[in-house]
Amino acid sequence: MKSSKHLWLETVVCSARNGVDARLERMLEARQEMRRRTEGCIRAWVSRSMDGQPMFLLQAIYKNEESWHRCAKRIADELDSRDGGIQSLLGGPPLVGIFALKEENLNLEAP
Repeated sequence: MKSSKHLWLETVVCSARNGVDARLERMLEARQEMRRRTEGCIRAWVSRSMDGQPMFLLQAIYKNEESWHRCAKRIADELDSRDGGIQSLLGGPPLVGIFALKEENLNLEAP
């Protein structure tokens, strides 16, 4: 969907293999921090499952497709090349989706 009226909302749900959840969480946090510091990324966060399972939700909001590509390339070039990426820590394939978010539905001011 190429529309300037919509932001890009990336959502990833993934789980860690047994015994590596703390390492995966640190690596996911590092990737979200890099997204936050990359031009075009509006917000990025990672959350752990409330029930203690090694399951994580990652979400990021981008201005457009180009911003999403910029972040993905930076992570691949600067983090994955250094630490080998997160694939070996995953308990299975992640669920990944890109969604259209209307800019008027995004309230970034604190309540």
